[in-house]
Amino acid sequence: MAKQVKSYNESIAEIQEIMVQIENQQLDVDELTQKVQRAAELLKICKDKLQKTDVEVQKIMDEMGG
Repeated sequence: MAKQVKSYNESIAEIQEIMVQIENQQLDVDELTQKVQRAAELLKICKDKLQKTDVEVQKIMDEMGG
């Protein structure tokens, strides 16, 4: 089954949730590794979305003559 693609805001919210769990020491070592890997995946998704948005905004600005 394919992973559901999260929005930028959903990804950020999940990263924040993971950070709270880590800060509160709510995770055992196995969970910690999984959560850090998941946070890294989410950060990559967010970075990609920001880069694509930047390209699109620049393209629109160029088309407007700006």
